[in-house]
Amino acid sequence: MDQTKTDKNLFHPGDLVLLTDRKSRRYMVTLAEGETYHCHLGRLEHGQIIGNNVGGWFRTDKGHILLGVRPTLGDFVREMPRGPQIVYPKDLGNIVNFADIFPGATVIEGGLGSGALTSTLLRAVGSTGKVINYEIDESVLPKAMRNIERVTPDTSNLEIKIRSIYEGIDERDVDRIVMDVPEPWQAVPGIGDALTMGGIVLSFVPTILQVQKFVLALEEDGRFQMIESIETLLRSWHVTERSVRPDHRMVAHSGFLTTAVRCEPRPDGRAPQKGDASGEQQDGAESGEENTD
Repeated sequence: MDQTKTDKNLFHPGDLVLLTDRKSRRYMVTLAEGETYHCHLGRLEHGQIIGNNVGGWFRTDKGHILLGVRPTLGDFVREMPRGPQIVYPKDLGNIVNFADIFPGATVIEGGLGSGALTSTLLRAVGSTGKVINYEIDESVLPKAMRNIERVTPDTSNLEIKIRSIYEGIDERDVDRIVMDVPEPWQAVPGIGDALTMGGIVLSFVPTILQVQKFVLALEEDGRFQMIESIETLLRSWHVTERSVRPDHRMVAHSGFLTTAVRCEPRPDGRAPQKGDASGEQQDGAESGEENTD
């Protein structure tokens, strides 16, 4: 019995299960003894899933067959209870990548929202890292913590401060700063004070005008280099024996990611400008990148 409780290949009470029907519709359920899941496909006793294999097939009382797997973090984010707007899975992965979030890192996060980004950062820093969140609205805390604890039961390395990141950051020599706030340019002075040399700041905002204000503030501050802004679009494909085509729907614009590295100010005191006459490489023209103009 003890071996069954620790078997990762089996579902247990308290586990999240993602049920998928033949039309790829998804239903996320928290398993509990004696409970029943109800949907338009019929009823499915939790007891039919508990103790059985992850990746197994389960039949409702109406005869519909559902596939049961463990939800990924991305699955959970798409299905979780929401308050404020969430950061979509395609952006969560890119945030970890472009901000270079690593195990053991100390990360300052601006904005808590529904907890999706916080959960992603906690997973990325691991048990040896720490996430310190600055959130101005205390009312979002209960729902966000419930979401976070469903995917990260141990939140001992998460600290939440109810205050605005615009007012400054208490910590010093932090590795990374990640913000999902509407006016990140207001936080630039505090970011420069808090980041370790070579540390990275990343901002997620929905509009390009917000990007512009943030980038101009970083350049004016003078302590940030390698400033880059990107947008990612995600398109899935339909693949069968007789047809290969892009799906009719795609996850297009959701937001812009801007990154910058904390560095020594430039000796000449100037902010780097693309297209200036300083003799440096411009827009990839001398770096082997293809000019598509």
